[in-house]
Amino acid sequence: MDQVRPAAPQLQGVEPYDPKYIPADVMISANENPSDVPLEIRREIEHAVRKVKLNRYPDPLANDLRDMIAEANGLDRDQVLVGNGGDELLFDMALAWGGPGRKFLNVPPTFSVYAYNARILNTEVVEVPRRDDYSIDVDAVCDRLAQGDIDYAIFCSPNNPTGNLLTGAEIDRILKASDALVMVDEAYFEFSRSTVRPSLTRHENLIILRTFSKAFSLAGVRMGYLLGSERVLREFKKVRLPYSVDAVSQAVARVVYANRAQFETGIEQIIEQRARVIDGLGALQGVKVFPSSANYVLFRLPADIDAAQVWQRLLDAGVLVRDFSRTPSLENCLRVSIGSPEENTRFLTTLKGILT
Repeated sequence: MDQVRPAAPQLQGVEPYDPKYIPADVMISANENPSDVPLEIRREIEHAVRKVKLNRYPDPLANDLRDMIAEANGLDRDQVLVGNGGDELLFDMALAWGGPGRKFLNVPPTFSVYAYNARILNTEVVEVPRRDDYSIDVDAVCDRLAQGDIDYAIFCSPNNPTGNLLTGAEIDRILKASDALVMVDEAYFEFSRSTVRPSLTRHENLIILRTFSKAFSLAGVRMGYLLGSERVLREFKKVRLPYSVDAVSQAVARVVYANRAQFETGIEQIIEQRARVIDGLGALQGVKVFPSSANYVLFRLPADIDAAQVWQRLLDAGVLVRDFSRTPSLENCLRVSIGSPEENTRFLTTLKGILT
């Protein structure tokens, strides 16, 4: 045969997820930490990696790391599950709670991978749009959940790309409205100083997703984890790939988590620089800046300025930000990750030169 049969029908018309990886002098588009892992911690990592037996399979569940995370969060090992980045755990959720005949509740605009995963697994996506200020319409969400046919929902807090938070009171209302499994994606919670962790003890249908990629400077190492009930996480174990977290990544993550307090200074600098970037954007005529509790800021350019063209001019000047200008409800918006002080200066200076 010189042909191949078509892929699954739900993939027709689906565009592969594109993280927009484009090399640039100033890369402030992917919400990465601008600082690499400190040198002294890298030395510990090198020592730990040298002890890894590369000819042996890793601990399938990364139990040593699970124990560390569990202890830090006042949980048992069986209430923690690690994955190959948050992305694997998001996909596992769609595998375990989605599929034909099942429904996922989405609150756009938010991280596009949530709906992407649902659609490629033949899960119906039910959308409850956010308000104009990007806050969640909790009344509308609860009303929709109360219909009883939603299988799972995901709320990002702080929300990517808008930067706003879901409060503990809001998540408690949502969790009481349904038996749907509700994930709160806290990939950026270290920058917000806010978590829904207290709700975990009250609601079995809550799970929390976190990552090493942002605050802990390990975007290149792919390590995420879930906090949840033992019964819920047992279902995740049924669909996760065997040995999905390699031995080297486990060794790196153990060292970093043991030294996580050393990242606090960098986190504080990002929070301080976030305020500086918000002030700098707000000083530009006609630019609307949205409040952010994360390590990025969303802003909308004046209607008479094409944000896509501004994005290109920034890139031509060596500054890469993220273009959301053609995303529904994010028209003419760009998102900038908080970089180093020097990178933020270059971004603000370059943008001001383009707009004035």
